[in-house]
Amino acid sequence: MNKTKRTKWKKVLAAGAAGLFLVGCQTAENGETVSTASSTGNVNEEGQVQVSEVHVDVSSGISEAVEKVDEAVVSVINMQEVDLSGWGVFEGAQTEEDPEETYQQAGTGSGVVYKVDGDTAYVVTNNHVVEGSDAIEIMLKDGTQVEAKLIGSDVWTDLAVLTVSSEQITTVAEFGNSENLTVGEPAIAIGSPLGTDFASSVTAGIISATGRSVPVDTNNDDQVDWEMTAIQTDAAINPGNSGGALVNIAGQVVGINSMKISTSTVEGMGFAIPSNDVVNIVNQLEQNGEVIRPVLGISLIDLSMISSQQRETVLTLPDDVNGGVVVAQVVPGSAAETAGMQQYDVIVGFDGQEVTNSMELRQLIYSSEIGSEVEVEFYRDGELQTTTVTMTSSENNM
Repeated sequence: MNKTKRTKWKKVLAAGAAGLFLVGCQTAENGETVSTASSTGNVNEEGQVQVSEVHVDVSSGISEAVEKVDEAVVSVINMQEVDLSGWGVFEGAQTEEDPEETYQQAGTGSGVVYKVDGDTAYVVTNNHVVEGSDAIEIMLKDGTQVEAKLIGSDVWTDLAVLTVSSEQITTVAEFGNSENLTVGEPAIAIGSPLGTDFASSVTAGIISATGRSVPVDTNNDDQVDWEMTAIQTDAAINPGNSGGALVNIAGQVVGINSMKISTSTVEGMGFAIPSNDVVNIVNQLEQNGEVIRPVLGISLIDLSMISSQQRETVLTLPDDVNGGVVVAQVVPGSAAETAGMQQYDVIVGFDGQEVTNSMELRQLIYSSEIGSEVEVEFYRDGELQTTTVTMTSSENNM
């Protein structure tokens, strides 16, 4: 399942060494290769067509890499509660002893088993794969389905951590160093495109770019809320691949597939969360169930969303101020209130960096350190002012 739009691939160029296919040949005693097919075709004594008895051992760097990790890639099934009232024969089917009767599959994605600790195995997937779930199941490569528990998730990095029983887990993936990726090296995507019917599908391509900044709408309001740093690849990523593995030629997971640009004129632009970022986030989710970030304690509105009349009458901004973030509300007891910030202040600078919209401000806030002192520039009543804010943390992100 992937809420980001996807496109279909017309062609995939697979990187890696191609195997040499030998059809209808066998090796003579002197080591020379001879053909078993006659001028009339490969037939038996009765003249019936038959398949060749020659066994071809075909392998490549890609197939060897897949073999190392594919059993660690699972399908993640988002189950949501449904109301069975009014469904005739199904009404009354639910009992306290059998509450799962009210759940049905709402969507599917992929995940990667990355750690086993005693009886518990840990799975990383995308936040949007499990968002809104009332229950979660994972399906292993052999088709076995087991219940999963959500340990924590993070909307900004689109990551979530699940736990399952380790009893039937046979393979654990290893994270590679995404900082060492080279543009042009092979990239392999493994996941469950279009649902569990196509689980463990493998596509291949190359690393197209590293360190891409990709705009993300986290709440589906058609407004960019965040810029994700991502690996770009042309390996086919389709709906259902979200949360699956992007693998290097050594069989290491170097990214978690997350999204793809989808327009009628674009092909081969998929994106994965770099493994180094994934490791940082999953460690925090395991420990805290969330990613604890510094916050100002304000609600934000982009200045571009404010009418020219309101800019003049409410904000009283100078005419040459065209970008910034309006403080819509200040949380009592927050770092912003302690620093003297007020409703309708227009923030234009944070820690020496210019601020033109809420996405930029959010990224600057989250990149600061809890307890650090940060200078904030803002307009109030038409005058440019400065205050120093001591960054604090909160369970409720801005």
